[in-house]
Amino acid sequence: MPSTVEKISTTRAKLTVEIPFADLKPALDKAYKQLASQVTIPGFRKGKVPPAVINQRFGRESILQEAINEVLPEAYGQAVAEHNLAPLGQPEVEVTKLEDGNVVEFVAEVDVRPDFELPDFSTISVDVDDAEVNDAEVDERIEMLRKRFATKTDVDRAAAEGDVVILDLEASQNGEVLPDATAEGVTYVIGSGGMLDGLDEAVTGLKAEDETTFSTTLVGGPYKDEPVDLRVVVQKVQQEELPAVDDDFAQLVSQFDTVDQMRDDLREGVAANGRLSQAAQARDKVLEAALALVEFDVPESIVAREVEVRTNQITNQLAQAGLTIESYLEQADDEDASSPEQFWADVAKRSEQSLRAQILLDKIADDHEVGVDQNDLTQLIFRKAQENGTSPEQEIQHMQEHNHLPEWMGEVRRGKALGSLLSAATVTSASGEVLDLARLNTDGTIAAEVAEVEAGEQAVASADSPDSPDSPDSPDSPDSPASPASPAEAPAKKKATKKKSASADADSAE
Repeated sequence: MPSTVEKISTTRAKLTVEIPFADLKPALDKAYKQLASQVTIPGFRKGKVPPAVINQRFGRESILQEAINEVLPEAYGQAVAEHNLAPLGQPEVEVTKLEDGNVVEFVAEVDVRPDFELPDFSTISVDVDDAEVNDAEVDERIEMLRKRFATKTDVDRAAAEGDVVILDLEASQNGEVLPDATAEGVTYVIGSGGMLDGLDEAVTGLKAEDETTFSTTLVGGPYKDEPVDLRVVVQKVQQEELPAVDDDFAQLVSQFDTVDQMRDDLREGVAANGRLSQAAQARDKVLEAALALVEFDVPESIVAREVEVRTNQITNQLAQAGLTIESYLEQADDEDASSPEQFWADVAKRSEQSLRAQILLDKIADDHEVGVDQNDLTQLIFRKAQENGTSPEQEIQHMQEHNHLPEWMGEVRRGKALGSLLSAATVTSASGEVLDLARLNTDGTIAAEVAEVEAGEQAVASADSPDSPDSPDSPDSPDSPASPASPAEAPAKKKATKKKSASADADSAE
């Protein structure tokens, strides 16, 4: 199908496409056949109504329009590919010529990715924080595990700091109970704070079935920031006993036999999280530096649409949380905006930066012919399932129902393009270590180098050989029937098949 392109601006193009009637005829025949099977006309069997009769009854124009609508997407796609355009949105299409039996012509205007040259990204150099591991972080994780495996015992005494109390709460104003500000069976640790002002003082010294009333200000719900009288009934007082940190505890919460082994695993977990934080910081800084090396325009209509989408998302999220933008800014410690106007201006700025990043990464992916295979898509689906608390099957169904496949493939391609950016740049920690982020796994562990992997594969192959002294068939093999594992080793191996690492348990506790 002949086509021409005219660049209206650096970010907008106009395609003129001709569709010869020979290319339109299959769609015309299909339209006639479908309509003939749907209508009943006296003297004709269903599905056997001639085109001339259909034209007489329904008009040739409607059939032509249906056929054009059928062919137009493919014709548009071919023209886009022929002229190497990268559309950033949906086209505005107008049929400009319709010569029945001869040709159809349409014009499509669309926002497109601007043309620009990629710079040498190897000149990028960024610094990131050190991934430090200190004993305090490890101790904090151990305390989380102790609390997770703590035992609670009902006690018949006055509640004190550190005790767990089960409470019924009932708020009232001017003597009238507020139905939306009541709760039963609330678990609270005295002294932990973060609930209601005055609660610690009110329940300290109370026993099970005791009650009291005090004045406070609600911190959430429909009566947020309103003063109320709060009636508190103590259901239970429980004493929490934390397990001692010894080898028995290590065996209870992890796959390890000793506290030292457990601590080493927790330390590696903290280090892995630190490396992931380093990688996230590096991605942001490298992408920011890469964007500073290129100049291109972003279509205003695309920016406006992105800002509108983000604004609606934020507004809906705030409404669901019962917040206004003003109340959100009062509570948010990590927001730099001091006013709603500044907040929305920041949203608009971030929206444009996000679009610029997408355009740059798509350009890198195209120039380097980055592909997406089934394994890439499978990993993305599993990651989305983990993030959303769903199953991979549910994510696949969602993708198919909402036609997310092109969008998700684009997400994978951009991720690979960002990976190539990180590989090209130099990333240095605060202590001067040059980081090899290409070997960083998604869980924060360090992947083995190719040579190490190959050596490991060769060792496995050698172990599978009957001639190898370490072969399971060899009497000298540690795992051979002639040399069973020692009694001390056997339980450790058994436990390792049943439990996660202590680090994973601590992460889940968080």
